[in-house]
Amino acid sequence: MDLGIQGKAALVCGSSQGLGRAIANALATEGVDLAINSRSDDKLARVQAEIVEATGARVVAIPADLTDPEGVNALVAQTEKAFGKIDILVTNTGGPAAGSFESHSPEVWRNAIAQNFESVVNLVRGVLPGMKERRWGRIVNVTSISVKQPVEGLILSNAIRAGVTGFAKTIANEVAPFNVTVNNVLPGYTRTERLIHLAEVVAERDGVSLEGAYQSWEREIPMGRLADPHELAAVAAFLCSAQASYVTGQSIAVDGGWIKGLV
Repeated sequence: MDLGIQGKAALVCGSSQGLGRAIANALATEGVDLAINSRSDDKLARVQAEIVEATGARVVAIPADLTDPEGVNALVAQTEKAFGKIDILVTNTGGPAAGSFESHSPEVWRNAIAQNFESVVNLVRGVLPGMKERRWGRIVNVTSISVKQPVEGLILSNAIRAGVTGFAKTIANEVAPFNVTVNNVLPGYTRTERLIHLAEVVAERDGVSLEGAYQSWEREIPMGRLADPHELAAVAAFLCSAQASYVTGQSIAVDGGWIKGLV
């Protein structure tokens, strides 16, 4: 399927590895001009070269700390300078620390809110005026299955990702008349660097091996396996497409059936 977004310009955050990188690859393959972002210059430069070689897309690498509002403003400005516009925004940051409520200090909460909630608000604030003016835009937030079914030991993610979901649903209704869609993709247990960290936490907590931690998750998943990042990236890319013009305000899980609820 031709997604109808060749020549569009996208900003994909947290795209030096994992899910962000997979989404960047998927969009570049569709002929999208791409700004990739993380805090690591070296990783970004390497990923930029690899995506250009694989797809021939125009790619700029812009390091920025998304917890810093000024950093977000600079990221948006540099992307617009490179391409003249931002048609597609993919918000994505590393997940907050694992642990119970009493294991997290107020400072940890503040940092997690800045990283996983305020960054989304600031990014959307930066790109929305241009999207509304051009009457076309796609915003996709990478959140978590925890917004539909809380995950044990992830109180920060359970709480803060739910806030992003409420924000996104509200914004989606406000900007729908401008042909701007806002959706969330909810990754389940996916083979990324983040999952390695979570497996280490589970292994230490439960006294099992890393492989034992992976197997405990696989037993909960009807498909019986972990996801590959490209499987979520394909869903995210579709939500960025011309064909997804009537899909907005949705939270779509890519979880192999892990969530037990009906919606």
